[in-house]
Amino acid sequence: MIITILGPTATGKTRLSAELAHKIGAEIVSADSRQVYRRMDIGTGKDLEDYTIDGQQIPFHLIDIVEPGVEYNVFQYQQFAQNVINQIINKGKHVILCGGSGMYIEALLKGYKLFPVPDNPELRQQLETLSDEQLTEMLASFKTLHNHTDTCERPRLLRAIEIEIYYGQHPELMECCKPLNSIVFGLCGERNLIRTRITRRLKSRLEEGMIEEVDALIKSGVNPNQLVRYGLEYKFLTLYLQGEIDYATMYKKLNTAIHQFSKRQMTWFRKMERDGFDIHWIDVETPLEDKINFMLRTCNLK
Repeated sequence: MIITILGPTATGKTRLSAELAHKIGAEIVSADSRQVYRRMDIGTGKDLEDYTIDGQQIPFHLIDIVEPGVEYNVFQYQQFAQNVINQIINKGKHVILCGGSGMYIEALLKGYKLFPVPDNPELRQQLETLSDEQLTEMLASFKTLHNHTDTCERPRLLRAIEIEIYYGQHPELMECCKPLNSIVFGLCGERNLIRTRITRRLKSRLEEGMIEEVDALIKSGVNPNQLVRYGLEYKFLTLYLQGEIDYATMYKKLNTAIHQFSKRQMTWFRKMERDGFDIHWIDVETPLEDKINFMLRTCNLK
């Protein structure tokens, strides 16, 4: 069984996932676009201590797998995650997909086809001899045409056929694009409560050494421009350390940016619902034991 736990930042996803994993003997697969990077711990909210329950280390995956500055995208995540999930399932264990990166989660659950398809000039030359009607019939032989997006213009029609033929020639790539059947839970809360939790957590992380973490990354040779591109904590703390903004400005802008990010996360998850995902929402203020029991009942594990 695959269980997904999603929600905006500062809603306690990691702790809940670890508690549930401990209860049902599951392993956790992170769905966070920045937790893949090593030495980026406080700023990405890895909260690694949360993976230890009653002295037992809960297995987790796709955290600390690449160096800061290394290019890492949704397609790479999809490949890594699908492979890890298959390994866990083959061991006869449940999988808990946990995170707040909506695109990463949706890429897995929907089975996005993200791998690059190269141009095929020889194929294009052959296809150019066919009429638009013949090309449309050919495309329809590969997949159901739900709309006219791929058939409204000849170049798009040719490219669509090129892509479908490439898919057929490389079945091994399709393994990472199979949609996953998952029961999805979401953590949510009253907006002002989430804002309070975000601000409180930011203050705590600054006290725990988040500035020193970013400073150490820069001193180790990570390009400051790359850290800025990671956004949020790494963007504003880098600007502060580079002397481009003062502490008060850094704190105010970062706090605001995290609130805006949280709002965008919820917008993504609500869109997932509109697109057909059934998300079982749980209020963050619900006691932990009640959260766990609700999830167990919903998954028919109790």
